[in-house]
Amino acid sequence: MKPCQAIPFLFLFSAFAACKDKNEKTAAPVPEVQVVKVGQKDLPIYMEYVGQTFGQSDVEIQPRVNGWVQNIAFKEGSAVKKGQLLYVIQDDELKDREQAANAELAQANIMLVKSKADLDRVKPLADMNALSKRDLDAAQATYDAQKEAVRSAQASLSNARLQLSYSRITSPINGIIGISKVQVGDYVKSIGQPPINTVSTLGALRVRFPITEKDYLMYRQKLNADQARNLEVEFVLNDGTIFPEKGKLDFANREVDPTTGSLLVQAVVENRSNLLRPGQYVKVRFKAYEYPNAIMVPQEAINQMQNVYMAYVVNDSNRINPRPVKVGERSGSNWVVTDGLKPGDNVALVGNAFIKAGMEIKPVPKAYSYDSTTTKQ
Repeated sequence: MKPCQAIPFLFLFSAFAACKDKNEKTAAPVPEVQVVKVGQKDLPIYMEYVGQTFGQSDVEIQPRVNGWVQNIAFKEGSAVKKGQLLYVIQDDELKDREQAANAELAQANIMLVKSKADLDRVKPLADMNALSKRDLDAAQATYDAQKEAVRSAQASLSNARLQLSYSRITSPINGIIGISKVQVGDYVKSIGQPPINTVSTLGALRVRFPITEKDYLMYRQKLNADQARNLEVEFVLNDGTIFPEKGKLDFANREVDPTTGSLLVQAVVENRSNLLRPGQYVKVRFKAYEYPNAIMVPQEAINQMQNVYMAYVVNDSNRINPRPVKVGERSGSNWVVTDGLKPGDNVALVGNAFIKAGMEIKPVPKAYSYDSTTTKQ
């Protein structure tokens, strides 16, 4: 082929290639993007705190006399009844004190009888002026003093018997006794000795949990006294299961702890199954308030860039319209939108797709349920 003949051929080839590229660009496929409708529903807001359980009565067992533990008369972790013997502390010294106090009382009674006899003998003689009034006053004073000595001896004996009774420690209430902190042969003291055991009443349990001062002020604004008293509380156990019985709020402490800025609140649950035990940690959850007619979208429909939240609204022409929005609470996998969207708007679930403003898409409607609640910790 001659050079002059090759030029028209190259021109035709270049024109064909250019037309081909233009057709390919024109024929670029419209991307498919999932689209959901903005939802609207009343959204309950639940608050969640960590609490600890306490028995209806948790009574610490504390020794009231010094001595060695001679006997432990219960099985750890078992049910005990009020007045049941728990511990016996060595009582030899206490018995000696009781016997000494008893002897002192006997001696005081003997001296009382003698002083009474002396008074009865002196009084008629003083009436006949056979003895002076001074002798009568002395006999009367001796008798009165001896009566006080008898009372003092009786008090000493009562105290000695009381101290002796403390050597036998009994259960103050019906309940479940814990693990003993002392064993037979251990020395216990009445002062400076930590509790040697605890008896707890099961049945209704107390659950105490702290709330922040900010939450307290929020509840005062959103709940009146009747609503707070009738608020149902549920408890989440350590394994994630929900305790089958509901509780009620009981009271709040009178003051905010200045060291933590928190307020201690107590709930009460009947615990009919006796599943809960004192000392457990549980999550306390209750409905604090409700967003009426909350507008919600899935989280993947909102694109966050620093402090700006953007939703990609799909218009009637299937084109993307980026729109700044304001968001509130998170509800499960949803955002609550407080401004920028209205119910029925179509928003694109952008995900990792590259989408520009005004871009045409092929919407793929996605069925979506907004049945969820918000739990704040």
